[in-house]
Amino acid sequence: MPLLNENKTEDEKELMMLWLKVREVVKQQFGKRPDINAILVLIGINELGVIKEKYEKEEKQDLMHIAICALFEDEGFFKFVGLDKDGWPHYETLTNIPKGKLREQEALLKKKIIQYFQVMNLI
Repeated sequence: MPLLNENKTEDEKELMMLWLKVREVVKQQFGKRPDINAILVLIGINELGVIKEKYEKEEKQDLMHIAICALFEDEGFFKFVGLDKDGWPHYETLTNIPKGKLREQEALLKKKIIQYFQVMNLI
């Protein structure tokens, strides 16, 4: 199936192109094309502000959670409440992100990641 076929809406095509730009920016920086989870970990690291040689599996999960909270804070789903004694950010859940079809959830997450990269002037 072609990347930009006639069955896709203009919004879907634009999302795909911007998503490819995000992945390319990360690939240029780190040498390999990331998946969505790797990008969430990178956003979490950026929000945390601490770079380590290696993160444990649980830390990566926490970094992904930080990323989700940071990405959806402006939508009113989370509220930043402060840093713990180790400097990790904590958020309060104000309301749950609406459940939808997997494809819709993935598209929404990609849109928020793209916005993050745009605000950071990376794309």
